Amino acid sequence: MSAISELTSAKAPAKRGAPSFRPDIQGLRAVAVLAVVLYHAGVSVLPGGYAGVDVFFVISGFLITSHLVAMLRTDGTVHFAQFYSRRIRRILPAALTVLILTAVASLLFVPRVDIPGALHDAAATALYVPNLLFAVQGTDYLAETSPSPFQHYWSLGIEEQFYLLWPLVLLGAFLLARRVGKRFHVVLIVAVVASFICSLALLGVYPAWAFFSLPSRAWELGAGALAACALHSATRKPPVWAERLLVWGGLAGILASFVLLTSSTAFPGVAALLPVLSTTAVVVGGIGGLHPPVLTNRPMQALGRWSYSIYLVHWPLLTIPQLAVGVENELPLPLTLALGVLSVPLAAVLHRFVEDPFRRPKVTGVDGPATPHTASHRGIPAIALATASSLAIAGSAYGMGVHIDRVPITASEPAQREAGTPYPTGTTFVPSNVTPLLEDASTSAPPTNGDGCHAQAEQTQLQKQCIYGASEASGDVVLFGDSHAEQWFAGVELLAQDSSLRLHTFTKSSCPSVSISVENDGSPYTACDQWRENALREIRDLAPRLVVLSNYGRVSPVDRSQDLRTQWERGLKDTIDAMPEGTEVVVLADTPSHDSAPASCLSRNVEQADSCDAERGDAIDPVRTASERKVAAESGALFVDLNKYLCTDDCPVIIGDILAYRDAHHLSAPMAEALAPRLVEELRRVL
Repeated sequence: MSAISELTSAKAPAKRGAPSFRPDIQGLRAVAVLAVVLYHAGVSVLPGGYAGVDVFFVISGFLITSHLVAMLRTDGTVHFAQFYSRRIRRILPAALTVLILTAVASLLFVPRVDIPGALHDAAATALYVPNLLFAVQGTDYLAETSPSPFQHYWSLGIEEQFYLLWPLVLLGAFLLARRVGKRFHVVLIVAVVASFICSLALLGVYPAWAFFSLPSRAWELGAGALAACALHSATRKPPVWAERLLVWGGLAGILASFVLLTSSTAFPGVAALLPVLSTTAVVVGGIGGLHPPVLTNRPMQALGRWSYSIYLVHWPLLTIPQLAVGVENELPLPLTLALGVLSVPLAAVLHRFVEDPFRRPKVTGVDGPATPHTASHRGIPAIALATASSLAIAGSAYGMGVHIDRVPITASEPAQREAGTPYPTGTTFVPSNVTPLLEDASTSAPPTNGDGCHAQAEQTQLQKQCIYGASEASGDVVLFGDSHAEQWFAGVELLAQDSSLRLHTFTKSSCPSVSISVENDGSPYTACDQWRENALREIRDLAPRLVVLSNYGRVSPVDRSQDLRTQWERGLKDTIDAMPEGTEVVVLADTPSHDSAPASCLSRNVEQADSCDAERGDAIDPVRTASERKVAAESGALFVDLNKYLCTDDCPVIIGDILAYRDAHHLSAPMAEALAPRLVEELRRVL
């Protein structure tokens, strides 16, 4: 986030309307970066510390727009080469330095199976699109269990994309309005409102895109831009009482956002208005010189000066040690705080020897002061060098990731096939013939996961063409639930083929077939409710011989007035009761859950694979199992628990030559296939 480093010199003459040095903004940077670092360190009293990023966005929009509007008023155009070269000098040297060091640290300390993904993230970062990569991956920034060492670059990606496009928007508005006036401001207001509407629209259906994309975040930078335009056009400063109200009310709002927002808050959307408008209020209120000592004291000024480097450094300092020991072994708070504190002196060094020298290059010559024309020509080499450097870093990181990904992570000894036998003891090493390979574990999913027949979060309609099983069928069977139902596809399909049945898969990400309203990424999952109703309607029309239900029970209900167990039992009963007369229902017990993806742990413990096993009492919720068994018995359904094939006192992650889990709580495709005959045996009891 280049706004952290963007600041005009107190000694430099400012163009009309351009901001001179603002110590209050410097102090706001310190407040924002402290909140972000403490939040990432795990300080529970600041559950909304992530909103510090939104504070930075507003500051960035304010400062950059102030400079561009001053340029438009003075020169009637935007000197693009000059503008982009200045952004490059301010942003890239420190960002690329930390990127390279983080990539090297990842090679040395990150679990082997996670290195290719980290290097691919580094490549996207070097190309200024990490936010788009994380959006495509569906990353949950507020609840990620195995974060990328480069994940914090998402905000820098948004700012870089904003800087690329915003000068064009301003120049277009200027040419349309012919001056910086009312019509110019109207164009900007429309753009900001459109971005806010985009944020609201995406939040309910594509929460990752709402969080990581420029269109849904630009309004936050736009709020700062509107503040800059308002101050440019103001003929007099606001009265003292109004300044005090704006500054102190804004500071209170910023702190309130750090305390009141949580990881379960639907964000950005409406919730982001609190930090964004509060920061805007402080920026506007401080234009007349009301700069509270809480922002302008020497420690806060120093932290503000180093804040860009602190932001860059703190995240890999916190995440790489955590990844090195495994996300299942949470670092203690004193250690994470110490790492956060360590980011300050490291950032000071980075600022002194990398950020500042490039940001303020010494230009010598005999031709006098640089004009916009000469500055533009001087900027072209900087742009060319930055482009070449970014491409070289991206290509190197991606190529190295591909190379590392091709080297299997196993011991030298093979193992025998044992999956499918009750009460397995597990394999104590990663066998040379393990399937899937650790590096392929995350993609070891049923075919429905890739053929479009597993509904994604935003979908509400069923895809009726998703039919499997016997080509000439005498009846129908339905697999109904979330991804924990989908993982049993192999067994239910085998039943359908052997029993001359058509298999209909009604499965949807994070959407239980249990009739209960749940949250997804902090928002009510209304698309799930609609999809479930459509699925139940289709099941009633089909009148299948058998419906198989299975679900991941660790959900967050929308209704917090009752405990989850009560709601789950009632919702399961309602779903079973909604089945058509004559349809048999089977409820499958949920499979074990681990603290993190076993593949990551195994890559650190190739010869001690059993150290990655989970205790049965931690991996399986006996209360939920008992609840589902009771409801099934009372509703005339069959309850099937196949966990005896996955656990004894422990739940091993490798059984024979099979890696049992593709992630923390989904069976791998080979394990599901190994258990398919056992599932068929159970399902035949009701056919």
